[in-house]
Amino acid sequence: MSDFPTMQGLVLALAENDAVGLIGPTGRHTHAAVVAEAAKRAAWLMANRVDGPFHVGTLLDVCEDYVYLLDGAALVGATVVGGNSTHRGSDLARDLAHADCQLLVTCESLYPLIDGLHLGDAIGTVTRDNPRVVICDSERGSATFAAFEGTSAQEIADPSVNPTTLAALIFTSGTSGAPKAVKCSQGRLAFIGTIMGQMFGLTAEDVFYEPMPLFHSNAMMACYSPCRGVGGALALPTGGKFSASGFIDDVRNSGATFFNYVGKPLAFILATPPSPKDKEHRLKLGFGNESSADDRRAFIERFGCTIVDGYGSTEGGLSVTRTPDTPERALGVAPEGTVVLDEQGNECPRAIFDADGKLVNAEEATGALVSGPSANFEGYYKNPEADAARMKEGRFHTGDLAYRDEAGFFYFAGRDFDWLRVDGENFAAAPVEGILVRHRDIMLAAVYAVPDLVVGDAVMAAVQLRPGAQFDGAQFAEFLSQQSDLGTKWAPTYVRLCEELPITATTKVLKQSLRSEALATTDDLYTRPTRSGSYLLMSEAEKADLTQRLSS
Repeated sequence: MSDFPTMQGLVLALAENDAVGLIGPTGRHTHAAVVAEAAKRAAWLMANRVDGPFHVGTLLDVCEDYVYLLDGAALVGATVVGGNSTHRGSDLARDLAHADCQLLVTCESLYPLIDGLHLGDAIGTVTRDNPRVVICDSERGSATFAAFEGTSAQEIADPSVNPTTLAALIFTSGTSGAPKAVKCSQGRLAFIGTIMGQMFGLTAEDVFYEPMPLFHSNAMMACYSPCRGVGGALALPTGGKFSASGFIDDVRNSGATFFNYVGKPLAFILATPPSPKDKEHRLKLGFGNESSADDRRAFIERFGCTIVDGYGSTEGGLSVTRTPDTPERALGVAPEGTVVLDEQGNECPRAIFDADGKLVNAEEATGALVSGPSANFEGYYKNPEADAARMKEGRFHTGDLAYRDEAGFFYFAGRDFDWLRVDGENFAAAPVEGILVRHRDIMLAAVYAVPDLVVGDAVMAAVQLRPGAQFDGAQFAEFLSQQSDLGTKWAPTYVRLCEELPITATTKVLKQSLRSEALATTDDLYTRPTRSGSYLLMSEAEKADLTQRLSS
C-alpha cells in the first residue's frame, strides 16, 4: 500500500484541472473549482481545530457539500465521521459522540434529527447557534465557508499527512447489532481507488454516478475513491439519495458511464416500468455487492450494461473477486489462505452439488468465512473487544457464512446469525433467499428462523411483492415444488407479506427487526398445514394463538 498515494495527493493532483469534476444540483463544476471549495472547508477545519482527535461529523445527503468536505478533510488530515441519517435520537447521538467529533456539518432537511442532542464534550448540545455545528445550506453556513474564500489548496495542505493518516470512520450497517466505527486510512482509501481504476479500465473520461449514501463504505470505496484515483467526474443523484424511478434519468442526464450499488437497488430499479429508452445512455458498468444472479441478468438484458458483483468487507479484511469462469451464483475467488471453517476451527469439506445444482452437503460445507494471514484490517475505533473478535491469530473473521466448491469458488451463505436448524439439519438463509426471488412476483425476500412448536427452528420468509402482484398460496407451493435445488428442509413454514421490507439506507434488509417480531405482525401471514400443500392465510386469532404458544 505504501507505493500508492494518499487521498490528499489525489485531491491536489486535480487542483488545476479544468475538466468537469462534479455534476450536482447546482450544475457542472470543474475539478479546479471543486478543490477550491475543498480548500475553504480545509481552512475552516484548521481554524476550529481543538485538542483531541481531529474528527468532523457529517449528517448529510449525497450532496456537493459532502464532496467538498471529504476533499477538504483529506487536505489537512482530518477524519470524516459519516452519521447515518436513518438512525434516530440516542442511537445517532451515540455514534457521533463515540467517534469524538469536534465539529459537525449537516443540512436543513436533516438538522431536526440532531437538534438538541448531546454529541460529546467538544460539540456539546446541538443548537442552531452552536459554533461547532454548521448547517451548510443555511445563510450562516454559506457565510461560514465563504469567509475562507481564496484559500490555496497547496498552501493549506498539511505536509505531515501520510498513508497512515485516518481518512474516515465508517460505521458498519448495524444489521446485526450496534454499529462499529471502522478505521480507514488515507493510504487504504487511495489504494482501493487506484486498484479499482486499473481493474476496470476506468479513466478521466468516465463519469461516476453515486446513488449510495456517502457515509457508507460502498460509496467511499467503490465510487468516490476510484473517481479521485483516475480523475473522473462524480455525478450526484437528484434529490440527494437513491431513487429507483429517477435512476435512469440521472444516468442519462449526467452522461454517467459507471455506477455503484450495495444491497437491493437493482431489484428496485427493475421493478419500475420498462421503457423503449432504457438503453439510451452511456452507462458501461455497474459495480457492487449483494445483488442476486437473476437481478444481474435481468439488469444487463434491460439496460445493456455490464454488472459486476463482488464481495468486500467494510473493514477491509477480505475481498472476493469474480473471474470470467466464476459460476453465476458464486462470489468468486479469494486471496491465498482464505478458508471456510467449522465451529471447531477446522476447514469445512468442499461443497458438493447434484445434477440439478442442489447443495447436497450444506450442513458440512457451510461455515465461517475467514481470510488468510495477510488481512488488511485497520481496526475499529475505541473498540478493542470487537478488534479481538475479528482478528484471531492474524486471520480476519468476516462474520459471514460461506461454502466453497471443488474448483475453489466461494459462495455467500448469509451472516453468521443466519443459521437455521430444521429437523436436526443446519443450513444458511442466503441460498433460500436466492431461490425465492426467482418467483415472478417476489421482488425481495428475507429468510430467518422463528421458533418451531416442537423443537429447533421453523423457516420464515418475509417477502415484498412486485408492484401490482398478488400472492397465490397454491401457485407459490407449486413454484417451490419445481425448484430442483431447494433443500428438503428449506421451504418456508411461514410467508409474511410486507408492503415494504425494513431496509437500511444502503437497501440492506433489517432482519433483526423482522426476527424480533417473529409471528407477531399485522401483515398477512401464510402457512401450510402439510409440506406439499397450499399456503393458507392465517387469521388474526390463529396468529395470536400461535404467538402465545411459542412464547409459553
